[in-house]
Amino acid sequence: MHFTKAHAYGNDFLYADATEARDASLPALARELCDRHAGIGADGLIVFTRTASGASMQLLNADGSAAEVSGNGVRGLAAILLKEVGGNAAAITIETDAGPKRLTRIDRSGSRQTFVAAMGAPRDVRQVAVRAAGEPLEAVVMDFGNPQCVVLGSLPDAARFERLGPALERHEMFHAGTNVEFAAVEHRDRVRILIWERGVGPTQSSGTGSCAALVAAASFGGASRAAEVVAPGGAQRVEWRADGVYLTGWAEVLVEGEWLRDLPPRA
Repeated sequence: MHFTKAHAYGNDFLYADATEARDASLPALARELCDRHAGIGADGLIVFTRTASGASMQLLNADGSAAEVSGNGVRGLAAILLKEVGGNAAAITIETDAGPKRLTRIDRSGSRQTFVAAMGAPRDVRQVAVRAAGEPLEAVVMDFGNPQCVVLGSLPDAARFERLGPALERHEMFHAGTNVEFAAVEHRDRVRILIWERGVGPTQSSGTGSCAALVAAASFGGASRAAEVVAPGGAQRVEWRADGVYLTGWAEVLVEGEWLRDLPPRA
């Protein structure tokens, strides 16, 4: 099976055309491909079908579970599809389980392409009291096309992060699990985050997580509605406008190759 690997700020994905993976068990394939030691290694697998306006995609986390959307994942797919398109300006629409995402390329430099992505609007943004790993917390939860839980305040140390991340991801409050961000407002226009991604664990970056962190920080943490959101993998620009949230950042296509192992069959 032919595959491509791309990443955005260290949040890495493997991509395969749906025609090549049509007879495979996608959850099992995701687990095999994304394994960091016995596979290629990635945070997730995206299986896509080209369309007249871009592509439709299905996202599976590294553990084989399904996810609705990834801001960095859709940007990586756009970079793959536009890799041979010359010039800077170009636009593409990616259909996801969380709705269509329109991406406009505004720059390219070497292997990196920079996009502004219209990520849609958050829904049901609210503060909740939650107890996780024996600790009482105030969190901001929302639907951003996928479930998000943001804990505002000082960033946790490594031990607390490793304790609270999985406890919140699988908390009974979230029937399908949730993505988790810890967010510190450093300035009105700068928010720093750590990410525990549903079905993955710690990750270097998250597009939807960056968007959710900005929404939470602007709603309840004193941040501006336009800010730089800094994850371990780097900073992205997030703008919460009247018509939705816009995410600006780059993606880089790394490698194309052939997966030589037999594909796991559908049950």
